[in-house]
Amino acid sequence: MSLITGLHHVTAITGDAQENIDFYTGVLGLRLVKTTVNFDNSEVYHFYFGDEFGTPGTIMTTFPYGKNLANGRHGKGMLNTTAFSLSIDGLDYWLDRLKQFNISYKQPQQRFSGEVFVYLEDFDGLGLELVFNDKDSRKGYYNGFIPSGYAIKGIHHVEIWLDSYERTGALLTQHMDHQLISESSDRFRFGAENLPGKYVDLLCNPSALKGLPGKGTVHHVAFATPDRESQLEMMERLNTLGMQHTEVKDRKYFTSIYFKEPGGGLFEVATSGPGFDVDEELQSLGENLMLPEQFEEKREHLLEVLPKFTYPIEKYK
Repeated sequence: MSLITGLHHVTAITGDAQENIDFYTGVLGLRLVKTTVNFDNSEVYHFYFGDEFGTPGTIMTTFPYGKNLANGRHGKGMLNTTAFSLSIDGLDYWLDRLKQFNISYKQPQQRFSGEVFVYLEDFDGLGLELVFNDKDSRKGYYNGFIPSGYAIKGIHHVEIWLDSYERTGALLTQHMDHQLISESSDRFRFGAENLPGKYVDLLCNPSALKGLPGKGTVHHVAFATPDRESQLEMMERLNTLGMQHTEVKDRKYFTSIYFKEPGGGLFEVATSGPGFDVDEELQSLGENLMLPEQFEEKREHLLEVLPKFTYPIEKYK
């Protein structure tokens, strides 16, 4: 059994909470599947956006620290682009949609076989791509206004910039159940399977400056593992390599371990369950502030200090 089955989620450092909600639920049409707080800083939200269920491999999460947070810098040692997967038939629809809401983007380009991508950034400058392809059988979340056939199906791949790919590539292939899928002159695509939601692209970019954390950058990428047993086996693999890692952390909706990959990026291995419906009904996911037990006594205070936000559905129809 593979210990790593694909991507689980990507977590970014962002600015204004309302702008997060506007962009990911409004412009992109993802579902807000959980409204909680940063378990390491409870006065900051932790938003989870994904498909109807918050399925691993569909989830983009944000820590909105506020507009005054200093901007980060894309660069080496950092995950700089999170790519979302869409039907190949949706290209014209999405180009029109981005124009409608004044979202700047680069013109469509081809990458590998049967893959057309469009680069854009969210309101904080976070690097994103829309990847149009015919390999993704996942069902996107229907939000009521983006046609279901054109909805985002989940994450397609993540892109990490490095001086060279060899050491991180070896970690992925020898210890994290990936294989080399495709390559070009400076891009090496690894995958737990040859399917969207399973890919990690390593981009060799030695002339780039080192990335700096801050608003508009990715904090970490999480890989999915089936359960606690497989997570502990992954820890044993890291121990054998002499790689430092955290203890198992309870994130309520999954458990996690964290470690640095050889290029400097932060990797997480997260269990596929128990899932986002452990404390809310499926039909009302994301609608209320859900807190881990250790923060419940602070609920009234947190409701006062956390910024208010509204759903921008009418604005983005």
